[in-house]
Amino acid sequence: MAQRKTYAELRAEVLARYPSGQTPGGVTVDDIVQLKLQNTFDTHLDVARAMAKVMREDMAAYDADPSLSTQSLGCWSGFHAQQMIKSVKRLRGTTKRVYVYLSGWMVAGLRNRWGHLPDQSMHEKTAVADLIQEIYTSLRQADEVAINDLFKDLRKARDAGDSAAEKAAIAAIDNFETHVVPIIADIDAGFGNEHATYLLAKELIKAGACCLQIENQVSDAKQCGHQDGKVTVPREDFIEKLRACRLAFEELGVDDGVIVARTDSLGAGLTQKIPVSQQPGDLAAEYIKWLRTEPITDANPMKEGEIALFQDGRFVRPARLPNGLFLFQEGSGRARVVEDCIASLTQGGADLLWIETDTPNVDEIAGMVNDIRKVVPNAKLTYNNSPSFNWTLNLRKQVRDQWIAEGKISETDYPAGSELMKPEFDQTDLGREADDRLRRFQTDISTRAGVFHNLITLPTFHLTAKSVDELSRGYFGEDKMLAYVATVQREEIRRGISAVKHQHEVGSDLGDTFKEMVAGERALKAGGQANTMNQFAAE
Repeated sequence: MAQRKTYAELRAEVLARYPSGQTPGGVTVDDIVQLKLQNTFDTHLDVARAMAKVMREDMAAYDADPSLSTQSLGCWSGFHAQQMIKSVKRLRGTTKRVYVYLSGWMVAGLRNRWGHLPDQSMHEKTAVADLIQEIYTSLRQADEVAINDLFKDLRKARDAGDSAAEKAAIAAIDNFETHVVPIIADIDAGFGNEHATYLLAKELIKAGACCLQIENQVSDAKQCGHQDGKVTVPREDFIEKLRACRLAFEELGVDDGVIVARTDSLGAGLTQKIPVSQQPGDLAAEYIKWLRTEPITDANPMKEGEIALFQDGRFVRPARLPNGLFLFQEGSGRARVVEDCIASLTQGGADLLWIETDTPNVDEIAGMVNDIRKVVPNAKLTYNNSPSFNWTLNLRKQVRDQWIAEGKISETDYPAGSELMKPEFDQTDLGREADDRLRRFQTDISTRAGVFHNLITLPTFHLTAKSVDELSRGYFGEDKMLAYVATVQREEIRRGISAVKHQHEVGSDLGDTFKEMVAGERALKAGGQANTMNQFAAE
């Protein structure tokens, strides 16, 4: 990302235009400098270009050191994204290697005009671009609020004649790190043909997306990756959509734009059409070979309207459902995933892979990645640490099975099924080991299985449901106001969550500053003595 101009550089530029220190209309040079610095990006297309470079730098760093993986949480509003990034800055002091994931599932479930809908591309196309726009508006406003606070410190230091504090304030302004981070945006299966994919991709990029994630399902039969009934497209069709995304990036000057090619083949047993093979071993032939077929014999002859394939020197009948969809061979999903990924990287120009799995198993994913890397050595993944997994149960079962195989425990020491979810196992050796593996999961999958980016698709959906339930149970139950104070406000204060000063969080101080810029002593400000936010001034 291009280095921003310093306070001194900008001030010198503006002073060169207005040597008197103010414009003919009475606007001061420092006010102009502040507003220029608060405007961290001119347009959201500039955001896309800058964040694409950030992702490319992170990918190169990961190639050199697989411990330098990246993370994101799925956010369904600008405020969720803003609070996530603020939390990261409080924790780490930096937002490096942190992104925002924009989930099509959450757009369908929470952000469309037609109600709460399943993840089947049933939301309006524009809803995804609108959410990207909203997220970046919120992140840029967080920049404005933070930089305004830094300029308040600068003015206070100058008013007090404290040169050391003035230098410190200017240094803080110059070293300010933006809240703006890359967004990985879910474009589903492209919402139509390759031209529709290209048109939508452009809108997402104009809204600020530097990274597009697209899946190899049929657009008009798209399902959530963790549901049944998934139908994949031939690899040629998917490659055309990858190219459509690349052309959108190139047209808009986002030369470093990142494409994540997602395969749902591990859990998809159906295809809508049989591609045309031109020669043995081409993409179509490699796709067709996995179809479930049966021999055509005298005892099992062809019937009117049926389709036959010529394979291995004989005619066979592909298995077909009443709806016309063709079935793949049982157990072929893993091999199809590997072939999908290699084709997407070598012929589709994808930058990252996404393998949708049905359980969180490091060994399973590492095995597939190792096979992909035999052809593409630097293949990297984005991995969905999905809320669709029962993480507690899955990890406890994995520990139980491993310990039994190693002879550490017998099969009767712990139950085999869902009973392992019971709280009584939380503080057992097995429960603690499973939790340790959860803590290490993203590190393990990044260093052992080529996962460059770990994300959780729907965390803020579940967090909102849990948090509102927690507050409601107490507030409408016996605790009344204690429920709000104990579970919300007191924790905000003690953790240093800036949203506790909710007026300041949404820009009230920004408004006061601007009024002072244009009205001076005449400014009617909200931040006076009667502002109840002063109760939190010491926090």
